[in-house]
Amino acid sequence: MLLTLTTTRPPATDLGYLLVKHPDRVHSFDVPTGTAYVMYPEATEDRCTAALLLDVDPQRLRGRQDAFELGQFVNDRPYAASSLLASALAKVFRSALRGASKDRPELVTTPLPLQIRVPVLRGSSELAAQLFEPLGWSVTATAIPLEPALGGDSRYVELELSGELTLSAALNHLYVLLPVLDDAKHYWVAPDEIEKLLRSGAGWLAGHPEKVLIARRYLAHKRALTTTALQQLEGEDAEEPPAEEDAELPVVRKQPLAEQRRDAVLAALAEAGATRVLDLGCGGGALLTALLKDRRYTEIVGTDVSARALEIAARKLRLDRLSERQRARLKLWQTALTYRDDRLRGYDAAVLMEVIEHVDPPRLPALESSVFGHARPGTVIVTTPNVEYNVNYEGLTGLRHSDHRFEWTRAEFADWAGRVASTYGYAVSLHPVGDDSAAGSPTQLALFSLEVTPA
Repeated sequence: MLLTLTTTRPPATDLGYLLVKHPDRVHSFDVPTGTAYVMYPEATEDRCTAALLLDVDPQRLRGRQDAFELGQFVNDRPYAASSLLASALAKVFRSALRGASKDRPELVTTPLPLQIRVPVLRGSSELAAQLFEPLGWSVTATAIPLEPALGGDSRYVELELSGELTLSAALNHLYVLLPVLDDAKHYWVAPDEIEKLLRSGAGWLAGHPEKVLIARRYLAHKRALTTTALQQLEGEDAEEPPAEEDAELPVVRKQPLAEQRRDAVLAALAEAGATRVLDLGCGGGALLTALLKDRRYTEIVGTDVSARALEIAARKLRLDRLSERQRARLKLWQTALTYRDDRLRGYDAAVLMEVIEHVDPPRLPALESSVFGHARPGTVIVTTPNVEYNVNYEGLTGLRHSDHRFEWTRAEFADWAGRVASTYGYAVSLHPVGDDSAAGSPTQLALFSLEVTPA
């Protein structure tokens, strides 16, 4: 992935002093995800361009993406600018980011005519303008077309920025906003990311009209971290707490959608009277944890196509520390839902919680046949996003997750559920999950019950 930075303020080669990288050399740096290079395609008195090239080593990224099994091998990370490039920028231009220059200190606070180009970046043209224009940049974000045979535009843009800003401000804008546009982090987001965000956003983030979106995406949609960051940004942490007699009544905590979805599934399982349950596509084991705590479930099986997901689930469940009795209740199996697996037959209930939208539509009939036709549990519970509700998510462009192959409207989900029920001898009822709105609820749930045909 590539980023170029150009100035035309003579002598333009002073850019080398500000970046602490000599224009006559190619500089290389080892970074956690590969090798970063800094070079100067042009360096004259009138125009100087510094290029940051990140050569990603796929072997160093193994295991960093869990959305689907082939995601470790087939992805855009070596090519599209992201948090990988932002991290490399922070390492190789550390002094320039801080606004420090031993050789040209007077230029540190001097706005320079700058042009920045990022040839490939995941994101939309509209969002790029929303993020950079309030900071004084002129923005050109051109959608990159798909191959002519496919037609239309891809989800990538070529980004060009121009404006007069200090080099430090420009680099800090890029450090924060490249991951925001990509809306993904390649590393674990911990509380210390708040400090990085506030440090790099000093002087501009608090007044940015999209500060909530920026904080949410930069902090990987972790609500607690986002709330803390916004409070510190607004200075709320410095306010004195109200006197006890004037304090407001406690505000009831709003239950996250993931918890509401899990609770809806648990309620449906309890109503069905199931005791032997399959969690198909169990991922990291969020539902398995809740099932294991409830003694009514005598046999619990979690399956996933990803071996790594099952390893994460095993750690989360502390499988190695469970008592022998608890351990006997739980099994983790690797299997693909698009293939018939005799081990899955004979169970009371099966749950596909936020699973079907990760399956390519042409493969759905194979999943239907495997689950409803071959495994044939007495109850099947399916949850999936309602795409109509997406208008309520500020800043969301496209689907809710990069690995979603589709998201259905309420009518599309109802049609699919009705067809599957009719084909395989189930009765089906549909239920909303989460806050309802004019666009429906964020999650839709289908409860399938096997209809017993009299002998």
